[in-house]
Amino acid sequence: MFFMVGFFFLLGLFTGSFLNVVIYRLPRGETVVWGRSRCPACEHVLAWCDLVPVASYLALRGRCRYCGARISPRYPVVELLTGAVFAALFYRYGPVPALVKYLFLGAVLIAAAFIDLEHYLIPDRLVLAGFAAAIVLGFAARDVGVWSSLAGSAAGAGFLFAIVVFSKGGMGCGDVKLAAVAGLFIGWPLAALALFLAVITGGLVAAVLLLFRLKGPKDAIPFGPFIAAGTLAAALWGSHIIDWYKQVFLF
Repeated sequence: MFFMVGFFFLLGLFTGSFLNVVIYRLPRGETVVWGRSRCPACEHVLAWCDLVPVASYLALRGRCRYCGARISPRYPVVELLTGAVFAALFYRYGPVPALVKYLFLGAVLIAAAFIDLEHYLIPDRLVLAGFAAAIVLGFAARDVGVWSSLAGSAAGAGFLFAIVVFSKGGMGCGDVKLAAVAGLFIGWPLAALALFLAVITGGLVAAVLLLFRLKGPKDAIPFGPFIAAGTLAAALWGSHIIDWYKQVFLF
């Protein structure tokens, strides 16, 4: 088990390296399939030794080998986070067909969260990829029923769409679409739990930012990262949380 957890951590590191490409290129309308990686500052094509997850960042001390420009710490953070998520998902589900579905979900959520943090948007191409994967991989995994998936998608998207309507733009439609995708992957009632966790954590973070005047009342706060965190928490520990809730509050 320890060996396999380590393997999926390494797989996550390299997947995170690709996600960094997605996070950088998708909001700029660039392809994520073709083209060599380049330094954003000097446009120099990067060698293979510049692209080893985490290790290259540490070896270069966070600076470009060719122009000396500072490399964003977002790169190793994404790689390490993806590695940790992949390892945790394997530990939770084991070597079953559903694992592939949840690994893909984790990758989509991480990319969406960091794009939203930087650009305050969630690209439609990423959402569409998530929808397609939820249908294909969900059918292959068969761990969540069709009606459960549809109910989870409708619950998440419906609640956030209501907020969009009543707040008159206080939340973006990208959040609605991401919640719909997340619901398709994890189904009902985990989607409801994911949304509850997202709203609670988002509200607490917003309150702290307002309290310390890091954000103003009219400043936008990206909600995508909270949807991602809530969904991953539900996928990893949702059944235990729901069982605990039933035991404590429903006797």
